[in-house]
Amino acid sequence: MNGTKGGRGRRIVLWRHGQTAWNVERRFQGSTDIELTETGVGQARRAARLLASMKPDAIVASDLSRAATTARELGSVTGQDVMYDAALRETYAGSWQGLTHDEIMARFGEQYAAWKRGEPVRRGGGELESEVADRAAPVVLGHADALPDDGTLVVVSHGGTIRTTIGRLLGLESRHWESLGGLSNCCWSVLGEGARGWRLLEHNAGTLPEPVLGDDD
Repeated sequence: MNGTKGGRGRRIVLWRHGQTAWNVERRFQGSTDIELTETGVGQARRAARLLASMKPDAIVASDLSRAATTARELGSVTGQDVMYDAALRETYAGSWQGLTHDEIMARFGEQYAAWKRGEPVRRGGGELESEVADRAAPVVLGHADALPDDGTLVVVSHGGTIRTTIGRLLGLESRHWESLGGLSNCCWSVLGEGARGWRLLEHNAGTLPEPVLGDDD
């Protein structure tokens, strides 16, 4: 037992992928496989240099290209292999995917409002947020369990999936997950292990405040 921090003193860094063209267009990506823009690759390279200073023990990423490419930038700096898991993909959102924010508001305004109220909503006929947490959180915890004491895990994923995973690991009811603000491209949040479990140490860190362009804003 780590007497100063409680638990084993582990950290989980949840890092959102870099910018894509659909982010810029405010187009809902969901599980659609969209690549990084040139700007997004630059964001990943910059953030990777910062995250490398945290000396991660393991890196695991969504297998969608925007997250996988982001993760590889960190792997190239640290010399580590990146593990990939489809369970870390973004929320599948059915008919919402590919639509702009304005199009979603025009076609699915009440569904969007219900989601924002914290009600369980299958956006576009897709996954519930609780179902996303059901698949993603166990993967994160499994990799965290394999860390050494005081070890650091970097998880490279997507805004919505990161939000639900943080909410689940903090023990928040799903209707309160919306209180966690969205992550800007290539920013991250840090969970630390305390005496009573995981706690949020940093949120949307990595740069000066930038607009959040993503599926979960």
